[in-house]
Amino acid sequence: MGFIAIGGEELLVTLAPVAVYWLYSGMYEVLGSSKALAKYRLHSRRDEETKNMASKRDVVKGVLLQQAIQAAISVAVLKLTGGEQDGGIDPKSGGRSQPSTAAASFLDTAARFAVAMVVLDAWQYFMHRVMHSSRYMYRRFHSWHHRVVAPYAFAAQYNHPVDGVLTETLSGAAAFLASGMGPRAAAAFFMFATVKGIDDHCGVLVPWNPLHAVFRDNNTAYHDVHHQLGGGRRNFSQPFFVIWDRLLGTYAGYTVEERHGGGLQVKIIKDHA
Repeated sequence: MGFIAIGGEELLVTLAPVAVYWLYSGMYEVLGSSKALAKYRLHSRRDEETKNMASKRDVVKGVLLQQAIQAAISVAVLKLTGGEQDGGIDPKSGGRSQPSTAAASFLDTAARFAVAMVVLDAWQYFMHRVMHSSRYMYRRFHSWHHRVVAPYAFAAQYNHPVDGVLTETLSGAAAFLASGMGPRAAAAFFMFATVKGIDDHCGVLVPWNPLHAVFRDNNTAYHDVHHQLGGGRRNFSQPFFVIWDRLLGTYAGYTVEERHGGGLQVKIIKDHA
């Protein structure tokens, strides 16, 4: 097998989301210990230590393994697509073809982002639901992710490698190919999706989080329902919208209440479960 050269754009797409993952989740890990955020925690530090079946050391190793596999697949997809994404190569200019104005460029990128979000959401919803519907798939693969009963930020990408590839890596590849975005736009999109995925698992529901303002229906509390014992077959949607849950009857409503002893707790509304 010959050596495959990796260019700057490939490195940007593969490494930028990884760097963002550890920096952003690390921020939550530090701030989560502060008294200022204690009243917004959905799970106490003790819950993280006693309820979760995977140690934090195992979580770190599992996430790093998934990210290594994801990086390898990302490089392969980028090498296979070459310059065909984002309008391809303009032979006259010798570079990528670009929209003629800044406004057109912005609208073009926004449209590609929207397509990528829809494709990513649809893929992850249906694959996630398959992982729960099949007893074999759940026990063999997806149960790894649910070893974290009390979610926290850097456990967002803790999955069995097969689950990680089928649910997250391939959904990203499908979003990249369907949207036609170039490597730089793809890097921005995957960093955004990474931040949103961490927010969904961070276990901290702060009122000033801008992502909670934009994605009011799909937030930390919404995904916390899915990790609860009675919510495993509800709220499959991730990371952006809840449309598939609502259309296909897997949506579960919830309330957020103050927890005795401090912090918050999410309770499923039985009529919606």
